[in-house]
Amino acid sequence: MEQKNIQHMVIFNLKHEAGSPEAEKFLQDGSRLLTSIPVVKSFKVFKQVSPKNDYDYGFSMIFSSQADYETYNAHPVHVDFVENRWIPEVSRFLEIDFESYEV
Repeated sequence: MEQKNIQHMVIFNLKHEAGSPEAEKFLQDGSRLLTSIPVVKSFKVFKQVSPKNDYDYGFSMIFSSQADYETYNAHPVHVDFVENRWIPEVSRFLEIDFESYEV
């Protein structure tokens, strides 16, 4: 059976004002820390430009397998980031996980 990639995306708002130095530091630290986890591929940070929704930022990354995604979720760097940065600094979020699908 063919292994399918998982694209993990989270869109979110911060408690910090959009574009503030604190918001920029959160995005930079998130990128630096989460990309240090070996199973994370194609990590990207996004800033919202559309008026169609009211989320400000996004993180996106790809995992080669469900096992890699589970490794990421349990990785100490991810757990620490969630507990010490995400929970205190994110005001709301939406998480979406897609498996690659051939049509």
